[in-house]
Amino acid sequence: MALTATLPGPRLTVQRQTRSGRIALVLFVVAVIGLAAMPFWAKTGTIRMVLELCCYIAVAQMWNMLAGYAGLVSVGQQAFMGATGYALFVLAQTFGINPFIAIFLSLLVPAVLAVPCYLLLHRLDGPYFAIGTWVVAEVFRLVASNMGWLNAGAGMSLSVMKEYSAFERNLAMSLLCALMILVTIGGSYWFLRSRYGLALIAMRDNPVAAASQGVNVKRLRFMIYVAAAVGCGFVGAVYFMAQLRINPPSAFDPMWSNLAIFIVMVGGIASIEGVLIGTLIYFIADRYFGEYGASYFVVLGVMTVLVALYARGGIWGMVSKRWDAPWFPIRRHLIITKDMP
Repeated sequence: MALTATLPGPRLTVQRQTRSGRIALVLFVVAVIGLAAMPFWAKTGTIRMVLELCCYIAVAQMWNMLAGYAGLVSVGQQAFMGATGYALFVLAQTFGINPFIAIFLSLLVPAVLAVPCYLLLHRLDGPYFAIGTWVVAEVFRLVASNMGWLNAGAGMSLSVMKEYSAFERNLAMSLLCALMILVTIGGSYWFLRSRYGLALIAMRDNPVAAASQGVNVKRLRFMIYVAAAVGCGFVGAVYFMAQLRINPPSAFDPMWSNLAIFIVMVGGIASIEGVLIGTLIYFIADRYFGEYGASYFVVLGVMTVLVALYARGGIWGMVSKRWDAPWFPIRRHLIITKDMP
């Protein structure tokens, strides 16, 4: 019998999590629990403010997945927000379905609408794709403005919410906030750490090279587009339920795309951390400087252009160059350790 000796050598291990990532994960879980428990520690005004912040985070992250990873720059995601919002109002107000159940039923609308929209738009590239998404959103707005059973331009009110007490509404909004953040931020993080996430990152860096290595670029872009449509639709349903009213100008307001672009560009594109930083900056700026109107938007626009020209990685890109402490680590590090002889 031949004996083979195992020689000592280096041992290779792949490390995916970091200390900063573990801390951030704990804080994320605490934040989600805190959101769900808001009725027990926050007033109604605070809950509405936090809900608005969560909507900003969710919409920006969906746009980040589209533009930052799939390379699909959209300026028309408000189409799915408005369509889902209207679907919620019709299901709850017209057909008498429980509004909290209607939220989840209404998510079928963006999932269905995203398919023909993508089949129409996927042949376009770069700025033409962006313009196409804006045109689609405008078509949705015009259709809603001329539909009699949607009350046309006058909009609809969600009067069925009067059947629920203030505490019940606050509890529902809090749970929906927690679920929205869990799905958009937590779901994106889970997806980026999966094998599909590896393919998506490869496609982001070089779609031609990724396709040559077996990545189905078309299918992956389609998946991201539909997922982003459903995510934005979820935001629209929650936001307009809290507003208790919807009309075409507010449902399909292009400001949602504008704020998503600002948040992602300033915070840091292709990073979840950048979305959180950019959202916080926008939220604070909007609270304290929104009253200045046009001047305020000009400042935000100039800031976005400056970041795009001189700091393409955004604030998080500058931070990560100095400190390697990701909050949501998705990279894989090869650790080499030597075996003892």
